[in-house]
Amino acid sequence: MHADAEACLRAVRSKDARFDGWFFTAVTTTRIYCRPSCPVVAPKAAHMRFYPSAAAAQQAGYRACKRCRPDTSPGSPEWDPRADAVARCMRLIADGVVDREGVAGLGRRLGYSVRQIERLMTAELGAGPLALARAQRAQTARLLIETTDLAMTDVAFGSGFASIRSFNDTVQAVFAVAPTEMRRKAQSRPATGEGGGTGWLSLRLPFRQPFPAGDLFGHLARTSVPGVEEWRDGSYWRTLDMPRGPGVVGLALPTGSPLSDRPGPNRSGAAHVTCRLQLADLRDLAAAINRCRRLLDLDADPVAIDEVLGADPILASAVATAPGRRVPRCVDGDEMAIRAVLGQQVSTEAGRTHGARLVQDHGPRLDTPVGGLTHLWPGAAALQEVDPARLALPAARRATFAALVAALASGAVDLGPGADWERARASLRQIPGVGPWTVETVAMRALGDPDAFAATDLGVRSAAAHLGLPAGAGLAAHAAAAWRPWRAYAVQHLWGVRGHAVRDHAVNQIPVLRARRSA
Repeated sequence: MHADAEACLRAVRSKDARFDGWFFTAVTTTRIYCRPSCPVVAPKAAHMRFYPSAAAAQQAGYRACKRCRPDTSPGSPEWDPRADAVARCMRLIADGVVDREGVAGLGRRLGYSVRQIERLMTAELGAGPLALARAQRAQTARLLIETTDLAMTDVAFGSGFASIRSFNDTVQAVFAVAPTEMRRKAQSRPATGEGGGTGWLSLRLPFRQPFPAGDLFGHLARTSVPGVEEWRDGSYWRTLDMPRGPGVVGLALPTGSPLSDRPGPNRSGAAHVTCRLQLADLRDLAAAINRCRRLLDLDADPVAIDEVLGADPILASAVATAPGRRVPRCVDGDEMAIRAVLGQQVSTEAGRTHGARLVQDHGPRLDTPVGGLTHLWPGAAALQEVDPARLALPAARRATFAALVAALASGAVDLGPGADWERARASLRQIPGVGPWTVETVAMRALGDPDAFAATDLGVRSAAAHLGLPAGAGLAAHAAAAWRPWRAYAVQHLWGVRGHAVRDHAVNQIPVLRARRSA
């Protein structure tokens, strides 16, 4: 996008918020970079430069606009449909790998040298992995400065900086203001804590509209595993197993949701999910935010997706009825794979029950429960200790469970943010009892592949028959011809064609949705 100057100019002059995150506009006369939707008067075209990332603009010597706050725009959707090395790098950097393991660790995970990583990232993004990680640290610092009363020393190290000096220099360079002055100028801070408690951070997670949040939140509420997930107080809550310790997050229905009774988006067209976080170590903040964004698929470009799916006359009505559907994903790939196996050929309630038993028997306990959240999901290493004979599952599925856990623990199956999608699919197929439905479900929800397609899913088959689509190979052929590269989103629309048990029952669990249905 940033290479097409004419398209960028049109987006800036129309202040089109759909392109926020796709590129950044820098102004040579003011040395400031902005979102395309920045409300200020657009400068002359000769004074504008376009960059593919905030890090590239910062590296070129530009500082963030204080009005549109480009560093807080939705993430670039370019990495959503891509599985190449650069996209995998971006997902790993967002998960905090560079901060924890350095660029050498990033290279080890991907099988590239440091030099290759630097070359690939600079060629496509205008900045290397260190600059991208620095930009992420700067945004984390801003969140902590403006939404907490932490001492600046704690903010510096919590946001990933190695020294107070580098923290001060980066904040001054990126935002043109000292950290203490930034805190003083923060006009208002979101309430911290659950009921005013301490140790909580309240954040806003922006997204692109449209966003039928009730559908997505309903799915998460209905499939939640007791002990690690719950719907409470108008929010979806769950525990997080972060690299440096446990965390808890609450995600509320966003402002502007058509199924929410709350006020709509502000005048700039921005919309956000309210996120409340409690972490054992603040250095995990950036990674926790990234996992929450992945869970809710907040970096998707719904307009681009709906243009492709809506062009198919068979699916056009479903797309028009609920534009902007997102794919419910996960915060941990290993967890999603195990839950997919537990849910094979059983009801949603049965799958939740199996998961809850594993959590209660093998999941690490929280020191202080939060509502109904008492445990973390048990890791693959802990689940290797499970005696399959004690699982209330058929013998074949017990064997599949044991083989999957062993493969995850050994690294033979990699479902992390930097995973190679095709390699992950191939390794999953090697596990006895893992068929096409499980592979594509894991690819869709754990790997985040937007083109995953579970053609054998019962809900998909039922909707296809209702729409007059062929069954079996015919359905797969139609999907490949008409819905690529967004077949995972087509699945969400198909589930909505005739209603989906998960979503229909979820309405009764979410008070605001129930009220809307009654009205």
